[in-house]
Amino acid sequence: MGATSEFLARVPRRADGKRNWPPELKARVVAETLIEGETVNVVAKRYELIPSTVSDWRRMARQGKLVLPNLDGMDFVSVEIEAPVPVAQPLAATSSGMVDVIKGNVTVRLDAATPATRIAEIVQAMAP
Repeated sequence: MGATSEFLARVPRRADGKRNWPPELKARVVAETLIEGETVNVVAKRYELIPSTVSDWRRMARQGKLVLPNLDGMDFVSVEIEAPVPVAQPLAATSSGMVDVIKGNVTVRLDAATPATRIAEIVQAMAP
C-alpha cells in the first residue's frame, strides 16, 4: 500500500480539501479496472475513492473524454449485438381523431392525442 500512498500524496488538493484528479491520473485508475481480475470496487479502495467515482471515470473513457494508457494484462471481452426486433407500427389516425392498433382479431382504439410512447408500448405488448 506504500506505493499507492506515495501516489495519492502527489494528487493535488482543491481549496475545500478534496483531491483534484488530473485526467491522466483518472485514466490510469480506469485502465487498472480493465486488467483481468481487477474490479471497480478493489481499484477504488486502492485509491481511496468511492466506486461510483471510478464508474463515472469509466463512462468518461467510453465517451472518449479520457485517453487510457496501455497496461500489460489488459484484456477485452468480445461483444455481440443483437439485431433490433421490428415493432409493428400503428395505423395512421382516422378522420375521427382515433388511432386503431390492430393485431390479428384484436383492435385497440386510442384517441389520436395519445402520446406516441404510449402507443408504442401498447404495440410492443401486442407483439408475440
